[in-house]
Amino acid sequence: MRKISVGTLILSLCIPLLIGAISAALSRRGMATYAGMPKPPLSPPAWAFSVAWTILYIMMGLASYFILVSESDARAKTMAMVIYSMQLAMNFMWSILFFTCGLYLFAFIWLMIMWAMVIVCAFRFYSINRTAAYLMIPYILWLTFAAYLNMGAYVLKLRA
Repeated sequence: MRKISVGTLILSLCIPLLIGAISAALSRRGMATYAGMPKPPLSPPAWAFSVAWTILYIMMGLASYFILVSESDARAKTMAMVIYSMQLAMNFMWSILFFTCGLYLFAFIWLMIMWAMVIVCAFRFYSINRTAAYLMIPYILWLTFAAYLNMGAYVLKLRA
């Protein structure tokens, strides 16, 4: 069994958690506006979002850790981590686009591009470490649900 690289693990976990926290802080005012809007059916309570995202960020961090410490080809790891970093940057911006800017349709398009990038990332991860890829599946499912909520908010806003 391989020894755990504690520093790499902590950094891998902290990066997505920090990105999520900063994005949430920058979007806080817009989240209050969203709370008062009509929402599509199946919309979870507000507290569920922070719980879900915290779990997802931890899973993303673990996935990136498994890639970083793998003994796979350096080029394959670099490409996988570039895609991972790009989707994380898109993740950061989505909350700002949706909550702060109120650009619901643009945020939906952004989310669909991010969703595709996460799928590509999971496939890249799979070729390096299957566990890392499997850790990305709940994120893909949540993004699918988020796309439904995003489009629902857009449609309901148009009707208002």
